[in-house]
Amino acid sequence: MSSKLRQRRAESDGMTEKHSQVDYDDSKKYGKDSVPSQRNPNGHRLALGFLCVVATIVTFYKIWNPDEVVFDEVHFGKFAGYYLRRTYYFDVHPPLAKLMIAGAGYLLGFDGQYDFANIGDNYLDHNVPYIGLRALPATLNVLCVALIYLIMKESGYTLAICVLSTAMYVFDNAMVTQNRLILLDSMLLIYMLATMYTYIKFRKLRHESFSVAWWFWLLATGVCMALTVSVKMVGLFLVALIGLSVIYDLWGLLDINRGLSMDQFMKHFYARAFSFIVVPIGIYLFWFYVHFAILNESGPGDSFMTSRFQDTLKNSPLKMSALEIHYGDEITLKHKDTNAYLHSHDLHYPLRYEDGRVSSKGQQVTGVMEPDDNCYWRIKPNKESSDGLVKNGDLIQLEHVITGTNLLTHDVASPWMPTNEEVTTVPLDTRHEETLFQIIFEDDDQNVFETHMTSFRLVHQDTKVAIWTHNKKLPEWGLEQLEVNGNKNAIDKTNYWSAQEIRGKNATEINANRSVKEVRSMPFISKFLELQGRMISHNAGLTKPHPYQSTPITWPFMIRGVSYWSKESTRSQIYLTGNLFGWYLSVGGIAVFAGIMLADVLARRRGIEPIEEPVRHRVLQSAGFFFIAWALHYFPFFLMGRSLFLHHYLPAATVNYLLLGAMYQFIFVDGIDSPVSFLSLKSKTTRQTSMKAEVSYKVYIAVGITIVCQIAMFVFLAPLTYGTPLTLEEVQSHQLLSGWKLQYAK
Repeated sequence: MSSKLRQRRAESDGMTEKHSQVDYDDSKKYGKDSVPSQRNPNGHRLALGFLCVVATIVTFYKIWNPDEVVFDEVHFGKFAGYYLRRTYYFDVHPPLAKLMIAGAGYLLGFDGQYDFANIGDNYLDHNVPYIGLRALPATLNVLCVALIYLIMKESGYTLAICVLSTAMYVFDNAMVTQNRLILLDSMLLIYMLATMYTYIKFRKLRHESFSVAWWFWLLATGVCMALTVSVKMVGLFLVALIGLSVIYDLWGLLDINRGLSMDQFMKHFYARAFSFIVVPIGIYLFWFYVHFAILNESGPGDSFMTSRFQDTLKNSPLKMSALEIHYGDEITLKHKDTNAYLHSHDLHYPLRYEDGRVSSKGQQVTGVMEPDDNCYWRIKPNKESSDGLVKNGDLIQLEHVITGTNLLTHDVASPWMPTNEEVTTVPLDTRHEETLFQIIFEDDDQNVFETHMTSFRLVHQDTKVAIWTHNKKLPEWGLEQLEVNGNKNAIDKTNYWSAQEIRGKNATEINANRSVKEVRSMPFISKFLELQGRMISHNAGLTKPHPYQSTPITWPFMIRGVSYWSKESTRSQIYLTGNLFGWYLSVGGIAVFAGIMLADVLARRRGIEPIEEPVRHRVLQSAGFFFIAWALHYFPFFLMGRSLFLHHYLPAATVNYLLLGAMYQFIFVDGIDSPVSFLSLKSKTTRQTSMKAEVSYKVYIAVGITIVCQIAMFVFLAPLTYGTPLTLEEVQSHQLLSGWKLQYAK
């Protein structure tokens, strides 16, 4: 095909680079008058302003109540205080939102000394500017309202539909409850919605590729996307949404019929790669750089990090008390996972266990929670000529000081775990090769063995198992102490121990040691990677049961809420639950979208085109975008093993209101108001003619009734949102579903 013929064909199909893909805003392809959102700018301004005022009233109403710590304010208020005191802490979330709260606290004069210890603690007693701190997320919630409206407007929806989606969010009890407390969710939502808005603006400018405006919205999308991930790791769901959209976009540009040369295509590819990969990574790293720069003092997060990391913090009590360990020192060893001390005593394993297995009948080696004289082990070199400091990778022996025996493990099954090896001790100068262990530090860059600061594994030289303990207790013959055995998975992360005390070291030596301790440096990227690994592993390990946890399948139907705060004297409480009407209607919107897509596919399979192209185009491009956003913010939670709660569904619920508006547009504005008309062979002219006479009032009636129902349900549930005192009968009447566990309902 010649270049001229290809160009003529591209122009005839309306698919030149200038109009390379169908837009969210159909005005570019179908004419400005076909897009109602472009026809009434003054109406949009008035509607947006009015909704923002209403949102401000709804969000800030009685924001001072309660004047006590509510739910996870115990965590995020505390973290803000750590920033203000420059004290290192550990959390599973990235730092941006907590830095924002800390910044607000700094401007309000909060000194960070109050530790937000318990739910129900009184703020006034501790001079905490809690109203100002809550005002930050509340203000962001109002900005979320504005963004929802603008997303719908820029996507080409009518004024009524823009008002619908926005009002549904404004009067959602869960959004108001969550986004007026000192929590992270309003920060997550504001950046998530900003990303969607900027991406839609970028896509509308694709016919002006590489213009100043095109670059601005492209880069703005990358920045907002990075800020989303910098608040919570679930921001990666938004990254997936933008990633899929970009892949779809690039796939269309790659089509030879679009008339783009490969050089032009690669320019598009590099622009997106820079904006959506390089820029976000740089911004994400920047917030961690700020995080480390501020938190330079030792704090409660020290124990989560390696000794090399802790060496970079000032005034670490463990660092100050750390002593170098020499051969011949008598030390106690503490298991990092269980906090049990390695222990032995002059008792032996029984010849036979309860299941009939035979033991070595050797001396017992166990774990105890409180150290005593039986917890001291003398560390000895493999060769008599070796002396001096113990170093990473050395072969050592451990002599139990009280009984004068060497630690040993061998190919005999342990008491509780037949797959693991029994650990015992043997007399000195016997079975030498079986008493050798290699000491392997967790931090490869650390070479000298120190108390408190060095995490290490003891790997048996002969059988390659690691000394390990767990929380299961031995029977009475083992004094109900913890079993210690040889773990065949020698690289398991629970195999680590640390030395706690050196017998005979006195206060003078420790104080002298403190005077020479220096804060060491560590490359930023090493600190970043270490913290990322800790965040991911710790988040996955949050599996402890909670009375208010729930499963994702229950979230759209709000089967179980979360009790945030309660006060028995007034029978008042804050209970997280969404607006039942809005959430159930939104589930219906998902069902309608799925039904439309299925019916359209089946109809087209039979040669029928039931939807006008502009309408079908909007459903696929815009409603489809919202549906994928909802799915990506919902279904991944089914794969998570950690404890989950209803508030994890709030980003998906927010996007669901966008999809609901799109379905109202399809049903009431685009004239497809029943399955019969949807699948009928009625001509487009006939449908459009009948639509003009009926759509103007149908959409307003439908939207008006929907918003009134949403407000009515919001008002009914408002006492649970604002912590209003209730009588016993009123509490019981508000427990609409059996899964809700309201306080004082019984």
